[in-house]
Amino acid sequence: MDLLSLLVRSIFVDNMIFAFFLGMCSYLAVSKSVKTALGLGLAVTFVLVVTLPVNYLLQTKVLAAEGILGIDLTFLSFILFIAVIAGIVQLVEMVVEKFAPSLYASLGIFLPLIAVNCAIMGASLFMQQRIGLEPTDPKAITGIGSAIVYALGSGIGWLLAIVALAAIREKMAYSNVPPALRGLGITFIVVGLMAMSFMCFSGLKL
Repeated sequence: MDLLSLLVRSIFVDNMIFAFFLGMCSYLAVSKSVKTALGLGLAVTFVLVVTLPVNYLLQTKVLAAEGILGIDLTFLSFILFIAVIAGIVQLVEMVVEKFAPSLYASLGIFLPLIAVNCAIMGASLFMQQRIGLEPTDPKAITGIGSAIVYALGSGIGWLLAIVALAAIREKMAYSNVPPALRGLGITFIVVGLMAMSFMCFSGLKL
């Protein structure tokens, strides 16, 4: 039940887009088509699910273990997290280019830019903060299993957010939007309304 609570919380309550506004650059740029948004959302989810457990192990087994020399290496976490994320993104990019060239062309520069997606780095840093919480805290990450669940929930939350916005933007292409609001203007309004609607989940006791 704790893992289910963490999963639901990371999807709806602590949504990377609507609660923390992380990863907004690619979120706004790639959300013009549902197909492209789905591809990027799946790629981001996969990178999260792979990198967060690796970063968890680095944080708990290497950096905080004080090594053989008895030195606390936690100050290196930021650099190591980025290195892990960049490495996994390179693998994802090669796989997408090999097996889905049309999706690779649609995503363009935003696929390699997953390496600097704030949502992925933010999830690793949030995970780092949650390791020290009390086990009774619903936000606490107490093991590799909860790190994977948190990564999966964060990825699904980001995926749902970008696919929902892409679906709305596809419909808006046929709508009579005032000229002054066309393009990013109406998109920002929609994102704001979606964020406000997600605030209703903040009161859930999970």
